[in-house]
Amino acid sequence: MLGVVVHAALDLRVEEINNIEPGPGEVQIRIAAGGICGSDLHYFNHGGTDSIRLREPMILGHEIAGTIAALGPGVSGIAPGTRVAINPSRPCGDCENCRAGLRNHCIDMRFMGSAMRFPHIQGGFREMLCVDRDQVFPVAEDVSLGEAAMAEPLAVCLHAVRRAGPLEGRQVLVTGCGPIGILTIMAARDAGAAGIVATDIHDSALALAHKLGADHVLNVAEDPEALAEFAKRSGAFHVHFEASGSALVLRGALPHLRPRGILVQLGLGGDVGLPLNLVVTREIDLRGSFRFDKEFEEAVALINSGRIDVRPLLSAVFPLDRVLEAFALANDKSKATKVQISFGQDIQQQPSAGTMLGHR
Repeated sequence: MLGVVVHAALDLRVEEINNIEPGPGEVQIRIAAGGICGSDLHYFNHGGTDSIRLREPMILGHEIAGTIAALGPGVSGIAPGTRVAINPSRPCGDCENCRAGLRNHCIDMRFMGSAMRFPHIQGGFREMLCVDRDQVFPVAEDVSLGEAAMAEPLAVCLHAVRRAGPLEGRQVLVTGCGPIGILTIMAARDAGAAGIVATDIHDSALALAHKLGADHVLNVAEDPEALAEFAKRSGAFHVHFEASGSALVLRGALPHLRPRGILVQLGLGGDVGLPLNLVVTREIDLRGSFRFDKEFEEAVALINSGRIDVRPLLSAVFPLDRVLEAFALANDKSKATKVQISFGQDIQQQPSAGTMLGHR
């Protein structure tokens, strides 16, 4: 079968890989949709991050959905032909962190398409994949497999909202309006946020953020002081979700948190110098947010019910043989929000492969 394999920075290939039959407790899935994530782009553009580097060829991809093709021994409760979203996390369930309920911090985590451990954990951008039965969740009949593949990034944002605590009646700031920032806006709105302000450097991203739940949007490239002026007029924020990964953005937004305000950091970046006097005197809480756990099942349920509609984020879909074009578009934040790869099935129902889907 074919898979999308990164060998080094800017060395991405569609090549033959071995097929695998499902073992005990596993299901085999014919992959339909794969969404290109920021981490996939880091591996493609740079060969990893500052702390995580490619040491061998690795199949990319963890935002995936498909159709069950076969069941391994001992699997019940699900049938071949079932359309499913796939949770890319496989915690061990037995380490100290898992036993403490911190499964997203599993010491022996196997997360698809990750070079954090060696040998690397191969990803889901391939035509066939085998996973544990408890990693798949059925998709509603009226939900496309392209939408189902958005469950993973939505789960990331649901976890971030949970890290922030109750949002009902709170004023919220979201910095960075890529897929994670916009899905965080949608999750925060669903959680009852009273007001949401979003910042970014691209008007197209801000327009989508406004459409999907932000009350006010500010282009901080055109007006670097826009947030300061807004906060001066309208007061400060209870919660700040930082999704850009920019040290400059983080430092610029901190002064606009209220006393005992909460900063939830989602965006990955380098080392950041913080104004500690401000953090101390305002008693600001700094909270990281890493991946997800049970939020994945919640994300699938929200998409299945239509309570969160992810379709407007789906910008374009490309067939497998045009994967380099897909990554090129995903790299251009001014033109696309979420780009997906089709592995031979009709993942969006209506649009043709390789075309812009538009914001429905």
